[in-house]
Amino acid sequence: MKSAALCVLALCIATAAAQGTFHGDNARTGVYPTAGPAELHGVKWSFDTGGPVFASPVVVDGVVYIASGSARLFAIDATSGTEKWQFTSSRPIASTPAVEGDTLYFVSSAGSLVALDVATGKTKWVYAIEYERKFEAQGLHGYGPAKQTIPDAWDVYTSSPAVARGKVFFGSGDGNVYAVDAASGVLQWKFPMRGVVHTSPAVVDGTVYIGSWGSDFHALDADTGQSKWVFEAGQDDAIHNQVGFQSSAAVVDGVVYVGCRDAHVYALDAKTGRRKWDYPTSKSWVNGTPAVRDGVVYVGTSDSSRFMALDAKSGRLRFNVDAKSYVFSSAALAGDHAYFGSHNGRLHALDIRTGRIAWTFQTEASRRDPMQLLDADGRLTATGMAPVFGDFQDMYIDLFRFRSIGAILSSPTVADGVVYVGSLDGHLYALH
Repeated sequence: MKSAALCVLALCIATAAAQGTFHGDNARTGVYPTAGPAELHGVKWSFDTGGPVFASPVVVDGVVYIASGSARLFAIDATSGTEKWQFTSSRPIASTPAVEGDTLYFVSSAGSLVALDVATGKTKWVYAIEYERKFEAQGLHGYGPAKQTIPDAWDVYTSSPAVARGKVFFGSGDGNVYAVDAASGVLQWKFPMRGVVHTSPAVVDGTVYIGSWGSDFHALDADTGQSKWVFEAGQDDAIHNQVGFQSSAAVVDGVVYVGCRDAHVYALDAKTGRRKWDYPTSKSWVNGTPAVRDGVVYVGTSDSSRFMALDAKSGRLRFNVDAKSYVFSSAALAGDHAYFGSHNGRLHALDIRTGRIAWTFQTEASRRDPMQLLDADGRLTATGMAPVFGDFQDMYIDLFRFRSIGAILSSPTVADGVVYVGSLDGHLYALH
């Protein structure tokens, strides 16, 4: 009887911890222990963060933690939607926080890992990295001028930390993966990658799995930082830099599942890095992190605006759904549904048993559609997204346009029957 009680206690502790980091757990599976709403009854509450939300919420012990482009990170009561505390940074925050015990960790766009007291939001310590920057290249996405180095407007997330084995693991725009002591903030090791590292590390069985914009994906020893293996994704530098890992990896049953901007979803052997299969996505980026449960991989695409279910063993397509707009958001799997956002200001609940959309939430900004970007079906219109300057500045104009309709690039979190998700309209929504 005592043993059973201890097992229940351990399960409860694991469940709480599972909601304290990006995409549900350190394996980044996207699986949540409680079901979400099968029908949408409405907005339980919304909270105005004062800036666009790219990061994802985490929920721990009845508190929702969310970072904002307003350079603030908030702790919000999950029941009422009232603010408990806020922390102000010097730069916008696009890192999903990780909560472990009495400490919250996030990666600052100013170039540091920050540890806060989870009860008060007060700073415990700060570890400064060399610098932070976006991925950049000449001729990016075919934009001119050809010889101008252009920061990528679509490099919208920074790395979200993982806490394991007494360390905090995260990537950086300076091209390194870091391991920092969780209690003191003292550097344990760092590993140089081939490009900007804005993916979020998956940490499983003493190994850190992480990729970079340089198209290199590594398995690193969590204790020493030594590389166990490296996988090289596609290279097409002559074709406007449509390469690199913006997707973080999910690790399930000894397999690493990860998307890439080279238009593939990869399944790699977790011990060797050997490719088990890859699924081509018709020249469309895969920026979201795959969600994996019960032998199925769920992931969205960018230009082709699809949300797919792939067989985890073979990589064969089980079904795909027309999302009508780009999908950067990583799906949350809860009960019989996958919840994911899209650039047209919609949050979709997909019934994974039928492959059909069960319900859709739409931001008020997308209903108003002040710049007339969407047609009646929620698809992007050619006139609404027409070029203005005909050079790289149009990329930033497009991002502003998506902000005007409350695009959902944040990845949802599910807790106690409620879906929490952020929007570029600046709000965190609690949907029930």
